[in-house]
Amino acid sequence: MKYLVTGLGNIGDEYRGTRHNIGFSVLDALAKASNIVFEDERYGAIAKYPLKGRKVILLKPNTYMNLSGKAVRYWMQTENIPLSNVLIVVDDLALPFGTLRLKGKGSAAGHNGLKNIEELLGTQSYARLRFGTGSDFQHGQQVDYVLGQFPEEQLQQMPELINTSIEIIQSFVLSGIDVTMNRYNNHK
Repeated sequence: MKYLVTGLGNIGDEYRGTRHNIGFSVLDALAKASNIVFEDERYGAIAKYPLKGRKVILLKPNTYMNLSGKAVRYWMQTENIPLSNVLIVVDDLALPFGTLRLKGKGSAAGHNGLKNIEELLGTQSYARLRFGTGSDFQHGQQVDYVLGQFPEEQLQQMPELINTSIEIIQSFVLSGIDVTMNRYNNHK
């Protein structure tokens, strides 16, 4: 069985560690913990993550956030991965910082990366792990907020949150979305 786990973000040092790049951060931590390396491929950096007999393709699109769907669609087609085995890791302003929510479908909620994925896949019915970043910004400051760094007190909580995100990804692959939602969505 093959899976595609895509962490959303923007390429470039100026975006490293920003709220909008939490998807990249989660996949980087998973790759590091698993001693696997990302390699530049078409439309993104790819790492092949074997997990108990399953082949998991980790994808960090290099298309920039607004064109993430191009990379997701390409790798789904290239690796022949069904929509049910696709998981997108994404930042979410609507959730308080530290809240992790796995959903099997839903709207893009204004997120440009999800909008493009939805547009190119032709559906809202794909799994996403929403990583809450909170919305502590003034009107008109959303772009600066999502492209900003986490404050120190939140950075101290990041290792635990990223580890839990990795557990959710592994559970999604091994146990499926329903079991994983039941197991993890009742937390903070």
